[in-house]
Amino acid sequence: MGPSPSTLLFVILSCCCRDTAGHHDANSGPSSIRVPNGGPWGYWGSAERCGAGHYAVGFSLKIEPYQGGDEDSDDTSVNGIRLICSNGSLISSSVAQWGTWSGRYFCPNGGKMVAFSLRVEVPQWLGDDTAANNIQFRCEDGQVLVGKSHEWGTFGPWSKRCKIGICGLTTKVESERGADDDTALNDVKFCCC
Repeated sequence: MGPSPSTLLFVILSCCCRDTAGHHDANSGPSSIRVPNGGPWGYWGSAERCGAGHYAVGFSLKIEPYQGGDEDSDDTSVNGIRLICSNGSLISSSVAQWGTWSGRYFCPNGGKMVAFSLRVEVPQWLGDDTAANNIQFRCEDGQVLVGKSHEWGTFGPWSKRCKIGICGLTTKVESERGADDDTALNDVKFCCC
C-alpha cells in the first residue's frame, strides 16, 4: 500500500517552498525567495500554494491597530499575509490572532507578483517588539504594491526575482506569549513556480 493522498500533498507542498538560500540554475530561477532582515522569533508554518498553473496576483495583510503608547500596550502590527491567486483562491500560512484583514492590493491587468521586500523593526530589547510591520511586492511589469500598515522599522533589500511568478508562501509567526511581549509575524518566504 502506497502513501496516503494527504501524505503526498504534504510532500508536494513542502518542496514547493524549500529554502535554497537563493541557489538556482539559469533555466529555472530560484525555487523560493527570502530576504535577510526577518525577525528572530517564532516558528515556520506549513507551506501553502496556489493551484497548479496559478500564481499570486495580489495580497492582503492582517493588521492589528496601534495599541497606544503606555507601558502596558503591546503592538504586533502584521499578523498574517494572504496571497490572492489568479484562480481567485486565497492562501495563507501561519497567522496570529490579532487584527483584521486589510483591503486587497493587485498587480495591474492580472499580472504576477515576482519579488518582495519586508519592513521589519529590529529587536527593541527594553521596548515593545513588533518584528515584521509591512511588505511590498514587485509585479512582473515593475509596478510596486505597498501594504498599508505601521511605519515601525525599515524596508530591507529586495528578494531575488521569481522567473515566472510567486505561487505560494510559508510564514514564521511567534505564538501568543500571554503577559509577555508578542510580535506575531516575523518572516516569510515565497515559492517560485
